[in-house]
Amino acid sequence: MKMDVKEVISKNILTEATGYLDVGFTHSLNPYSGCAFACKYCYVREMPIQKFKEIPWGQWVNLKINAAEKYQKEFTKLRKNNKTINIFMSSATDPYQPIERTSNITRGLLEKMLEFPPDFLQIQTRSPLITRDIDLLVKLKEKCKVFVSMTIETDKEDIKRIFAPHGPGIKLRMKALKEVHDAGITTQASISPVLPFTPDFPKALIGIVDHIWIDTLSIGDGLMGKRSEKLGMPNLFEEHELSKWYRKDIHVMVEKYFNKFFDDDNIRVSKNEAFPT
Repeated sequence: MKMDVKEVISKNILTEATGYLDVGFTHSLNPYSGCAFACKYCYVREMPIQKFKEIPWGQWVNLKINAAEKYQKEFTKLRKNNKTINIFMSSATDPYQPIERTSNITRGLLEKMLEFPPDFLQIQTRSPLITRDIDLLVKLKEKCKVFVSMTIETDKEDIKRIFAPHGPGIKLRMKALKEVHDAGITTQASISPVLPFTPDFPKALIGIVDHIWIDTLSIGDGLMGKRSEKLGMPNLFEEHELSKWYRKDIHVMVEKYFNKFFDDDNIRVSKNEAFPT
C-alpha cells in the first residue's frame, strides 16, 4: 500500500488531556498524525483530522520532526508554573508504527524525556517495535513512572485479520510485552476494543502484564458507539457471525471473566477509572 509521508512542523506537542483521558493524565502526546496500521474500528477515522482529508486513513502519515524540541520548550514552561505532567502517548496515532523504524521521532522524544522527565508516561501501542527502546525506558523509569500498554484486542489471529489486517501479529505483541515486563517496566494489556477471544486469553497474559484495561466499541469511541456504527462495525460483526460479541454490556462480561484470573485491583474498564499515575 502506497503511503503519503510528509514532514511537518508541529505548533505544539503536548495537548491538554480531556474526555476519556481526563482520568489522571494532564496531556496527550502524538508524535505523528495518521497511522499506517489502519485498524477498521479506529475511531480517529470519524474525527475531523481524517473526515476532511482526501487521502484514506491508513495511507498517510505526517512526521512531527520538531517533536523533541517542542516537548522541551513546553515542558520547561509547564515546570516554571509548577504544573504536573502526566503524559498519554498516543491518543490518535501509534507512536511505534512502521515509519518509526527510520524516522525515530518517538525515540527522540524518549531521549529528550531523559533530560526533562515528566511525572508519568504511559505509552500506548500495538507494535513490537517498542522493544527497540527498552534501553531508554529502563533509564527513564529511574526518573519518572513509566507504564507500557500494549493493545491486544483478541488472542485469535483470524479475528485480528478481520478487524486490523495491517496490525502486528498477536503472538509478536505478547512476546514484546513479555520483554518489556521482564525488563522491570510496568505493563498493561489493553483489550481495546473487545473482540472475540478464546477462553485461554487471560491465561496467556498471566506473568507478562501487571494490569488489564477493558474497552469496547460502545464506550471507547468517544461518542458512545456512534462513531463505531458509522464505521460499519455492527455489519462487520454480523457478516462474520460474531454479533453476539457486539453488545453494549460486553465489558461487564469480559471483566467478570478476567476476574477469575486477575485481582480486581489489576483490572480497569474504560470510562471508569485509570490506574493511579
